[in-house]
Amino acid sequence: MDLQRLSTWFASVGARSLASGEWGLTVDDVGGWPLDVGVRLRRGVLRAQAFVAPAGSVDEHELLVRNRGLLLVRFTHTGSGDVWLVGELLEEHADEGSLDRLLGLLVQAAADVRVHVAQEQASRARA
Repeated sequence: MDLQRLSTWFASVGARSLASGEWGLTVDDVGGWPLDVGVRLRRGVLRAQAFVAPAGSVDEHELLVRNRGLLLVRFTHTGSGDVWLVGELLEEHADEGSLDRLLGLLVQAAADVRVHVAQEQASRARA
C-alpha cells in the first residue's frame, strides 16, 4: 500500500496526519481513559505504538506472559518502566484488512492490561 493510500485509509478512520508517513489516532475509552496511537511508516515498516500504563502499575512478568499470546503486537517498556504496546507490518503487507487487524489487536491488548491494572488497584484498595 503506497503512502497516498495509507493516508487515505487513516483519514477514513479519523486519524490525524502529523507529517509525511506519520499519523495519530485517539480511541476515546480504552480501559477507562483515551488511548493515543502513533503510526509511522519508515524504511518499509509501518509501526504503531501506544502508551498503556505508567511505570510500576503492571508486573513485568505479567507482560511477558501476555506477549506469548499476542499476534502482531507486543508489550514493551521504557527505561523508566512505562508500559507501551508496539505493532509492526511490512509496508508490502499493509492493506485495509491488515491495518484494521493491527490496530484492533493493539487496542484490545491495551484494554486488557488497563482493565487488569484497574482491578489490581481496586483489590489493593479493599485490602
